[in-house]
Amino acid sequence: MSSTQDLDYPQILFQYNNGFLVSKIMFTACELGVFDLLLESEGSLSSDAIAERLGTSVSGMERLLDACVGLKLLGVEMKSEGAFYRNTELSKLYLTKSSPKSQYHNLMYYSKTVYLCWHYLTDAVRDGKNQYERAFGVSSKDLFGALYRSEEEMITFMYGLNAIWSICGRDVIAAFDLSSFTVIYDLGGCAGGLAQECISLYPNSTVTIYDLPKVVQVAKERFVPPEERRITFHEGDFFKDPIPEGDLYILARILHDWADDKCMQLLTKIHKACKPEGGVLLVETLLNEDKTGPLETQLYSMNMLVQAEGKERTPTEYSKLLAAAGFREIQVKKTGKLYDAILGRK
Repeated sequence: MSSTQDLDYPQILFQYNNGFLVSKIMFTACELGVFDLLLESEGSLSSDAIAERLGTSVSGMERLLDACVGLKLLGVEMKSEGAFYRNTELSKLYLTKSSPKSQYHNLMYYSKTVYLCWHYLTDAVRDGKNQYERAFGVSSKDLFGALYRSEEEMITFMYGLNAIWSICGRDVIAAFDLSSFTVIYDLGGCAGGLAQECISLYPNSTVTIYDLPKVVQVAKERFVPPEERRITFHEGDFFKDPIPEGDLYILARILHDWADDKCMQLLTKIHKACKPEGGVLLVETLLNEDKTGPLETQLYSMNMLVQAEGKERTPTEYSKLLAAAGFREIQVKKTGKLYDAILGRK
C-alpha cells in the first residue's frame, strides 16, 4: 500500500487554506486591544464587557473571542452569567503591548503592510519584482524609500525589528565568542535591539549603529537612551558612503534584502574597511542545503520576493559570498531559533 494513502490530504489543505484566517484573527484581536484590556482588568471579562469597553458589536466580539480560544490565545470559563475570557500565558508574553517580549508592532506591520504586498504574490512570481507600486502606489526603485514611505511606517518597522531581537538577539550574538572584537559596527542596526544585546553580553565592546539619517534620529529619540555611552551612531548609506574601520561588522537581516551582486559589493567594501584579524557576522534565517525547509525560511524568501530585491540563502551560498569577498575561516552556527549566525574573518 502506498504511504500516500495514509496522509489526510483534505485536512492538510484545510489547515493551509485557513492560515490566512488564523493570522487575521490574531491581528484583529491585537489591533482592537483585546489582550491589553484583559491584562489591565487583572481578571476574566465577559464578551459583553469587552465589547462595551472596546467599542465593538457584541456579536462580532463574541465570535472573535471564541476563535481566540480555539487558537489557544485566550482561555474561557463558563459561569452562570455566561462565558468569561482571560489571557493565556502565550498572549500575555507576546501579544500585550507592555510585555518586554511583545510582538504587537511586528504583527501590526504584517497586518497593514506585508499582507497588502502578498495580495500581489502572483504578480511578484510572474515579474520577479517587489510589489510596493501595486500595493501602495510608490516606486520600488529606492527599496528603503518604499519601505520607509512614511515616518509612521518606519517607526512600526523599527519596533517590530526590536521585538524580533528580544526573542532571537541573545542567541545570535552568543553563537560565537565575540569578546576579542571591541569596535563593532552594526550596519543597518535600525532601532538598536541587537546592539543592546551585544553590549550586554560583551561589556568591553562599543557598537556603532550605521543607518540612514532618519532612522538614526528616531533611534536616538525613541529607542536608545542617551546615557548609554557604549552605543553610538553613524548616519549614512553604507552602499554609497564610506564605512569606518572596525573590528567586527554585523549584518543582521541585511544581505537577504539584496541580490548577489549587491551583497558582493557590500561585503567587498566591508573587507577593505575591516581591521586585520577582524570579521563580519551575518545574522540570517538559513535554508536547508537540500531545499527541504525550514518552512519559515521558505516563507521569508517569498516575502523577500514581494517586499525586497533579495532572497533567503543556504549556509553554502552565504559562505561563497563571504569567501569571494576575501573572508576566511567561515563558520556557521545554528541557534535553534529563527535566526542563525555565520562568522567570517579577514
